[in-house]
Amino acid sequence: MTSSRAPGAASLPAGTTSGGADRLDVLRGVLRVLATPVLAARRMYVSSIQARVVISVLLLSALVICLVGVLLTRQLAAGVSESKQVQSVNVAAGGVRSAQELLNAESEATTESELITPLVETLASRGGTPRTYEVEVSAASGASWFSDTAVYSGGGVPERLREQVQGSDDLMWTYTRMPGADGESVPAIAVGSEVRVATTGETYQLYYLFPMADEERTLVLLQRGLITAGLALMALVAAVAWLVTRQVVTPVRMARRIAERLAAGRLEERMHVRGDDDIARLGTSFNAMAESLQRQIRELEELSRVQQRFVSDVSHELRTPLTTVAMAADVLHDAKDSFDPVTARSAELLQNELDRFQDLLTDLLEISRYDAGAVKLEPETIDLVAVAHRMVAAHGSLAARANVDLAVVAPDEPVLVEADVRRVERVLRNLVTNALRYSGSDRVELRLAADDDTVAMAVRDWGVGLAPGESTLVFNRFWRADPARARSGGGTGLGLAIALEDAQLHGGWLQAWGSPGEGAQFRLTLPRRCGGHVVSSPIPLVPDDAPIAKVGELYARLDAPASQGVGGP
Repeated sequence: MTSSRAPGAASLPAGTTSGGADRLDVLRGVLRVLATPVLAARRMYVSSIQARVVISVLLLSALVICLVGVLLTRQLAAGVSESKQVQSVNVAAGGVRSAQELLNAESEATTESELITPLVETLASRGGTPRTYEVEVSAASGASWFSDTAVYSGGGVPERLREQVQGSDDLMWTYTRMPGADGESVPAIAVGSEVRVATTGETYQLYYLFPMADEERTLVLLQRGLITAGLALMALVAAVAWLVTRQVVTPVRMARRIAERLAAGRLEERMHVRGDDDIARLGTSFNAMAESLQRQIRELEELSRVQQRFVSDVSHELRTPLTTVAMAADVLHDAKDSFDPVTARSAELLQNELDRFQDLLTDLLEISRYDAGAVKLEPETIDLVAVAHRMVAAHGSLAARANVDLAVVAPDEPVLVEADVRRVERVLRNLVTNALRYSGSDRVELRLAADDDTVAMAVRDWGVGLAPGESTLVFNRFWRADPARARSGGGTGLGLAIALEDAQLHGGWLQAWGSPGEGAQFRLTLPRRCGGHVVSSPIPLVPDDAPIAKVGELYARLDAPASQGVGGP
């Protein structure tokens, strides 16, 4: 295969793309480095009230100090400039009078140079050593004389001042800049006036230039002093703000730590109270609240223990007479064919209600053992595929009576898991029985899936479903979706509550989803190894065949309540 290049086309040099990428990576690295302290400061500002107070005080104090510093600097600069201007004008006025007197007394000079040079030297000598000003004399012819050409050789008098001085008898002045001793430009005040030679009538412009280098250095020192004092004041204000807020924040942080310990069950924790101020009264009130909570919680715990003991004792005490009554009911049930129809029906109803009563006592005993913490897991390696098929086979007759198609959707290969087979079967039995009896669906599926860490079994029906919010209530004890709804069989109302406890005992999830008229799905998720943790489930809680909710429709995609220890996606 051959390729061609258009005439005149230029190729990019090698490494252009990679070079751009390298520069982009460097830019990103620089941005990350710059963003790190900003993000850290933002986190500290958001999470710490003390940091917010100190930073706010620093910003406000910096603003105030800057405003005060600017005002003071301007006032000082204006005062120094005004003082220098008044002094310069007075000195220049005296010099102009002296120059005019010298020119009036001069009668022997024949040239401008012989006339002006001594005048400039005389005026300049009055400035002391070192001189505090420079002198410049300009003639109408354009010639100029300077007090010291090594220091100043012109360029300091602005043209605007020359125009004002020309033809005027008044003393004029302005701010300007003139070359300094080191060649750099320094601020100065230029004062000028015309002087006249009495004998010839010629006029000359006399200028005094007063450098303000010393005043400028003084202002710089003052500015540095103000900046240093401002920074020191800001640091002092920040330290004071930190100390003051610490006195307020420390008890609040202590209260937070005590509250966290109380929430963790350490009900004996209390705040240390000192003094009689508002913070101390807050600590006293907090301790009183903690004392009241501890007392009420202990009362509730004692009441719960009494209730659990009562339920357990009553259940045990009822078993013996119930067994006796059940034996008598069995005898009556076996002999019902010899009774009249009314008596036979009564014997059959008695047998059914006694069976339900025995189931209720069994569930109450199991719940009381969970409440007392006397339940122990007995794990073993089991095949959930075999368990699922056993559940379907065991409920075949119930499914046939309810005219429901009960099926298993599971992998062909075994799915092994470490679990208590009796409790897993009890969970599935409750879920399958509820779906067959109460869903109103003509089809129920027992679905099974697994991944490397977890296994999930879900019971799916296409019946009446659950109303919004009911998926958080189905695991409550003695809860019924519709107490007035007729049922083909009576349950105890504790089946799903016990199933939830069994799932939690394995470290797993038991969750529910439902939608009115679209059915429901109950999902059991377990870790494959005993002691493992569940972070996800191989079966989605909302089935793939579930309809998509319409806009504005409240769609029940809710898990069992977190307060019951059930969570996850």
